[in-house]
Amino acid sequence: MQLSIDLTGRRVLVVGTPAGARRILARYRAAGARVERVDAPIALSILRSAGMTRVDVPSLVVIADAAGDAAAGAAVTDAASAVGAWSTREDPAPVRSRGHVSIVGGGPGDPDLMTLAARRALAEADVVLFDRLGPQDGIAGWAPGAELIDVGKTPGHHAVPQDEIERLIVDRALRGLDVVRLKGGDPFVFGRGSEEVRACRAAGVPFTIVPGVTSAVSVPAAAGIPVTHREVSRSFTVVSGHAPFSDEELGHLAGIGGTLVVLMGVGTLPHLVAGLQRAGMSADMPLAIVERGWSDAQRTTVSSVGAVRELLPRLAPRSPAVIVIGEVVRQATCENAEDPESIAHAVDALAPYSDLTT
Repeated sequence: MQLSIDLTGRRVLVVGTPAGARRILARYRAAGARVERVDAPIALSILRSAGMTRVDVPSLVVIADAAGDAAAGAAVTDAASAVGAWSTREDPAPVRSRGHVSIVGGGPGDPDLMTLAARRALAEADVVLFDRLGPQDGIAGWAPGAELIDVGKTPGHHAVPQDEIERLIVDRALRGLDVVRLKGGDPFVFGRGSEEVRACRAAGVPFTIVPGVTSAVSVPAAAGIPVTHREVSRSFTVVSGHAPFSDEELGHLAGIGGTLVVLMGVGTLPHLVAGLQRAGMSADMPLAIVERGWSDAQRTTVSSVGAVRELLPRLAPRSPAVIVIGEVVRQATCENAEDPESIAHAVDALAPYSDLTT
C-alpha cells in the first residue's frame, strides 16, 4: 500500500547516520517538513518525552539505519507507534569515498520519452546537472532533494563552460555523492557525453551511460517523417550543422543518398542548401524543418532544398530544430504511403511550402 501525506510544516525524525540519511533528509526537507536527523537513543528519548507531554509529537519517523542495531530500530518503531506517529523504513544512501556518475540521455524533451533507467538514476541522485535541451520541468520531483545545477547551454553561449561542467561532476563525485548529468536526446549523439566520461576516467570516478531517445530520429517521427522507408530510403546520415561544411563534405553529403538529418543546423541552413545544390543535389529534393519537437509549440515546415532559402526571413526558425532532407519527407504529407503516385506528388502540392504545426 502506498500513502501520500502532506508533511508541510510537520515534524519528521530521521534515524540514521549523517551520510546514510542524506538523501532522506533532503527529500523530506524539499517536501516542506521540519526534519531532524537523530541517532536511535535520541529518537527514543524524543518519542518518550512527546508521549508524556503530548507536545510537538512527530508526524513521521523514518528509520534509515540504527547503527546496524536491529533491536534499536525495532524499539524506535514501537515508541513511534505508542505516541501515534507513523513510522517507515528506508534504505540508507551508500557511504563511500567516491560516488558514481550517470551520464543520462533525457530524450527530446517530452518526459514520457525518458527511459526507466533515466528516471531511476534521477531518483537516486544527490546532484543533477542539467541544461535547456533535456526535460527539466519535473526535475525537482524526479530527483527530490538533490542539488540542482543549471549549466545553461544555449546556442553560441555556454553560461557554464564544458571544462567547468566536468570539474563540477568530478568534484561532487569525489565527495562520495551520486551525480547525474542530464542531457537532451542521447548523450553520445553530439552530446559531449564522451568528454565527461573521459573526465571521470581521468579522476578514477565510476560512471554509467544511460542512453536516451535521440532527437535525430524521434523529432522527425513527431512530424510523421520516418528516416527510412521501404523502397524510398534504406539509410540515414546524421550530421551536426553548427559549423558550415567544406565543399568536400558537401559533395559527400549530396552523393551519399538516403536521408540527411541535420542537428543544430538552423543557423547554417542557407549555406547548407546552397552547397548541396552546387554539389549536384536537386533543388526539388524535399526538406523539412521540425522546431521544438515533442512540445506543445512544435512547428513543422515542409519545403525543398531550392525553395527554403526564400522562406527563412519570414519563418525565422529557431533552435532547437531538426532538419530532414530526402524523399522520406513526402511521408509527412502523402495520403497513401503505399501509393507511389501519392508519394511522388505529396510535396509538389505544397508549393512553395507548408506549415504543418502540430
